[in-house]
Amino acid sequence: MPDKKTEVPPNESITFSSGDHDGPPDLRILHYNDVYHVDQSSSEPVGGAARFMSLIKHYEEDEKYKGQPELVTLFSGDAFNPSLESSVTKGDHMVPLLNNIGTNAAALGNHDLDFGVSQFKHLSSKCRFPWLIANVLDPALGDSVPIGNCKKTHMITSSNGIKIGLIGLGEREWLATINSLPPNLIYKSATETAKELVPQLRAEGADIVIAVTHMREPNDNKLAEQTDGFIDIILGGHDHYYNHSFIKGTHVLRSGTDFKQMSYIEARRRADNSGRWDFDIVRRDVTSAIPEHQPTVALVEKLTASLKATLQKPVGYTAAPLDARFRTVRLKESNIANWVCDIMRHYYSGDCTIMASGTVRGDQVYPPGPILLKDIMNCFPFEDPVVVINVTGKAIWDALENGLSQYPALEGRFPQVSNITFKFDGRKPAGSRIVSATIGGEPIDMARKYRLVTRGYMARGKDGYDSLLIEEEGGEAEEIVSEENGILISMMLRQYFMSLRVMGQWKYWGKNIGRYWDRVTRKVSISHTHHTPAATATPVSPTLKKSASGWDNWTPEKIRERKTCQLPVDTESDSEGDSADRQYVGEIETIDKEMQIMRRVFAKWARIAKVESRVGEELREGEFEVDWTRAIAPRLEGRITCVGGQEE
Repeated sequence: MPDKKTEVPPNESITFSSGDHDGPPDLRILHYNDVYHVDQSSSEPVGGAARFMSLIKHYEEDEKYKGQPELVTLFSGDAFNPSLESSVTKGDHMVPLLNNIGTNAAALGNHDLDFGVSQFKHLSSKCRFPWLIANVLDPALGDSVPIGNCKKTHMITSSNGIKIGLIGLGEREWLATINSLPPNLIYKSATETAKELVPQLRAEGADIVIAVTHMREPNDNKLAEQTDGFIDIILGGHDHYYNHSFIKGTHVLRSGTDFKQMSYIEARRRADNSGRWDFDIVRRDVTSAIPEHQPTVALVEKLTASLKATLQKPVGYTAAPLDARFRTVRLKESNIANWVCDIMRHYYSGDCTIMASGTVRGDQVYPPGPILLKDIMNCFPFEDPVVVINVTGKAIWDALENGLSQYPALEGRFPQVSNITFKFDGRKPAGSRIVSATIGGEPIDMARKYRLVTRGYMARGKDGYDSLLIEEEGGEAEEIVSEENGILISMMLRQYFMSLRVMGQWKYWGKNIGRYWDRVTRKVSISHTHHTPAATATPVSPTLKKSASGWDNWTPEKIRERKTCQLPVDTESDSEGDSADRQYVGEIETIDKEMQIMRRVFAKWARIAKVESRVGEELREGEFEVDWTRAIAPRLEGRITCVGGQEE
């Protein structure tokens, strides 16, 4: 039964018009870039893959376009990360959506490489279109071969016989922020590469040349300035806003982000036989007035249905209890915060890290035993990436003072740190509570510039962190790794655990990403010991064991056993959606529900009885009973000391 026709409201916004025209266009092009979240947001334009697809179908099938050239759809990169969904699927869920949109070609984006080049090659092999980048070459793949075996250029012949020459280009800046790239990459100037390859496209018969890029707007503008109009239009990505300009005969366009905007372009040959083109560019915002495309609604539900079972599976193991309680992380040093801050710092080779404690949302002690993927996602749910900024020692001091300004209120601005120690007196006035502070064991040099790793949220001056505000937002911090280039904390932790695996790594966990993470884990382990599985460790079994009854079911040993009875997430032999999966998910949900009830009841009793709760002990040798990974053991190190005003 055919789908009911989707009626789309005519809320087009003219971005650029070349004037009135008598006939239909010679080409119809649709452009989009930087898409991450498949679900709609809460504010307009709401976006969402299903409403976006309704617009696609409108431009493909509406009576208005009957008899006109078929739509050519071009994408300017960044789909496979970052999002919470990608943290689970490693970008796999985006492939069917990109294919169904009808994408004809895509520029390689920096986040498309977040899971390593091997994973990108796996994902791109399932795409029904080529990925392009002409100016980033990997000598290990051969002479003048682009990274990830992408194509440099691509020729599309439209439905009415027009040859469209495409060239993919990226910028040097984002290459410097990706830590899992192959060694010895060759970066070539985007302008020089275009000057070399565009004439070849023309010689091959291209009637029109389009650069599909993943570069900041100033770099796209520079490309237009320096190529004197021999590129007809530059379709850019990387920036998350909509903008158009016309420079030396070349149109430069970026089309928003996140399924919230797109550009519909009609191109017409000029009648003067100059070979030039006129463009009419229409911006479309994906608002709630646009109905959802129901087959895409069903597809998104199908793509995300398996996430529930995946989230309930072990991703790592801890030998030490992880204290993520609000009363810990928002008042004093926390072992889980120490560990996360250290990972952030070593991943980006920073001098130090400051993380607002509101980043840690678990509000519980995670006991020794398996860490489920959902534990990571629930404890670190925020979708602003980790960033790197250069700031003065004075700015860091002021940031620490801001974090302490509301103490002892349970405020999320309280600072957790790496390679920083500080003593403070909560009795002193806000703004002058620090007694002493060091970075790298030395007193903070107020004039020195330090490489600080933090959250994008804080680099935007949120929670009072004005001293960390980046220059783009009106502050003084120099941005080294931006939000567009950083990765999520949740993804960082997942990759950290993957590097600890002794079996069952990702199928496409490449050598370069593995080598990089091995370096990070070695450095982190200096402060936070890793436990190697004992020779007598029991191999994990995918068969759910019959639970004991009564209180015997709730001993620490039994809970650990019940939560590790299935193969960990990412294991190749793992099957999805079968009865064992469903039984396991139900068992984990039961454990979590009953543990939450127990925690609430005990917390209430302890409060009435005036009994202080204390964190349990680390597992002893021989109690670490899985064979597939090394266990973490985060520590307290005396990084934060309160010398007055603390709560009794």
